[in-house]
Amino acid sequence: MNRLIVSIIIIMLSIASVFVGVVGIELDAILRGDSHALLILFVSRLPRLTAVLITGIALSVAGLIMQQLARNKYVSPQTGATIFSAQLGFIIAMVYFNEAGKKMEIGLAFLFAMIGTTIFMIMVQRTKFKNVIYIPLIGMMLGNVISAVTEFISYRYNIVQNLKDWSAGNFSLILKGNYETLYICLPLVIIAFIYANYFNIAGMGDDFAKNLGVNYKLVLYSGLGIVSLLTAGVVVTVGSIPFVGLIVPNLVSILKGDRMKMTLIDTALLGAMFLIVCDIVGRLIIFPYELPIGLTVGVVGSGIFLLMIWRREVKRAA
Repeated sequence: MNRLIVSIIIIMLSIASVFVGVVGIELDAILRGDSHALLILFVSRLPRLTAVLITGIALSVAGLIMQQLARNKYVSPQTGATIFSAQLGFIIAMVYFNEAGKKMEIGLAFLFAMIGTTIFMIMVQRTKFKNVIYIPLIGMMLGNVISAVTEFISYRYNIVQNLKDWSAGNFSLILKGNYETLYICLPLVIIAFIYANYFNIAGMGDDFAKNLGVNYKLVLYSGLGIVSLLTAGVVVTVGSIPFVGLIVPNLVSILKGDRMKMTLIDTALLGAMFLIVCDIVGRLIIFPYELPIGLTVGVVGSGIFLLMIWRREVKRAA
C-alpha cells in the first residue's frame, strides 16, 4: 500500500466532502470571500471533515492495538466490549450527574471503557480454548451484557429514543465548538506509534516480554488506556461506529504484515480514507437526506468482514 497514493486520495476526497451537502457552496464564492459560503465552510463542513478524519484514525489505531495485545485479528473496540462500556459511562454521566454530566462525559466514558476492556482481556487470558473466532465472541457477549445495562438505564429514565439516535453514530450534527474533544486522539496516536514495538512484544505474551526486559502489565494497561481514551473520545462526540477498528487493521495486515511500527501509519491513513468514503456515500445515496455513518459503515464493514472470514477459510482448506 503506497502511502503517497492513499494520502492523495484522502486529499481529493476531503475536497469533495467539503462541497457535498444540502446547502451548496461554490469554490468561486469561497474565493470571493462570500460571507454565507465561508460561514458554512468554517462552521459546518471543515469541522465535519476534521471529525471524520480523526475518528477514522482513532478507531483504526485502537483496533490495531487491541489486536496486538489480544493476539487475535478479530478483536476490536466493538468485539472487545470497549464501545459498549464507553456508552454505559456516557449514559451514566448524562443521567446521574445532571448539569455536571456534560463535563464528566469523557471521563466516565473513558473509565467505563477501561474497566470493560480490562475485564475482556482478563477473560481472554484465562480462557484456555483460544480459538480465533471464540475470543471475539466472548467480547461480543460481554458487550451485550453491558449494552443491556445501558438500555435498562435508558428505559428507566425514558431516554430510549435519545440513546438510539446517538448510538447509531452521526456526523450530521458536528459543528464548530462541539467536536473538539476528538483532538485528544491525535497525541494518543503519536504515543501509540512511539511505543508500537512494546505493544508488539507484549502481544507475544507475558513470558516473552519478561525475557526481553519489558514490563508486560505496564505495557498492557497502557495500551488498554490508549484504546479506551480513543474510543471514549469518539463515542462521546459522534456515537458508536462499528467495524472500522476491525477491518482496517486486517486489510493493512494482509498487505504489509503484522509489525505495528511499520503498519500503524498505514492503518491510520486507510482508516481515515475508509470513513470519509462511507461518509460521502451516506450523504449522497438518498440525497438530500443523510444516512447515519454507523449504518453506512455497518453495511460496508459487515460485507468486508464476511469476505475476510471466507478468505481465511479458503486458505485453511487449501
